[in-house]
Amino acid sequence: MTRSLTTLSGLVAAVRQATDVRTGWTDTADLVADQLRAHLPGPGILTPEQRLGLPDRVAGHLVHAEPDGAFSILGLVWRPGQSTQIHDHITWCVVGVLAGVEHEELFDEALNPVGTRDNPPGEVSGFAPPGDIHRIRNAGDEIAVSLHIYGTDITRVGSSARRYYD
Repeated sequence: MTRSLTTLSGLVAAVRQATDVRTGWTDTADLVADQLRAHLPGPGILTPEQRLGLPDRVAGHLVHAEPDGAFSILGLVWRPGQSTQIHDHITWCVVGVLAGVEHEELFDEALNPVGTRDNPPGEVSGFAPPGDIHRIRNAGDEIAVSLHIYGTDITRVGSSARRYYD
């Protein structure tokens, strides 16, 4: 078994244990963030081809979907300059940066900017609706890779975003 698969199985088991607590979304995001910090893999969790990204959009790669739909794990690859729209989420979300730096802009419910932060490799953050409106972009010169854990099976619902904002 490769290191990546070992890391992934440990992470999946830890996230499963955290979600089995069956608490509210904010507390679940905190519990999952703690587990991701303890089991954060490197960018090698994705293949070299996946880590190249896509020229026209952020590339998302499903790493794991829990059979009962409780959570899913995606690897996202951001080429320099790529970003999301301003959006919120349908459920709790935990993000760990594996490579590069992701610049995050935070907004209140009236879409007023309330802060920014640069998330370097090793940074883990969790959040849950409401109060999860943000935009992420790769403002650096190198590819950024992050691992996103969502409190649903993204393959079933199609997107982690509940709403996009202009």
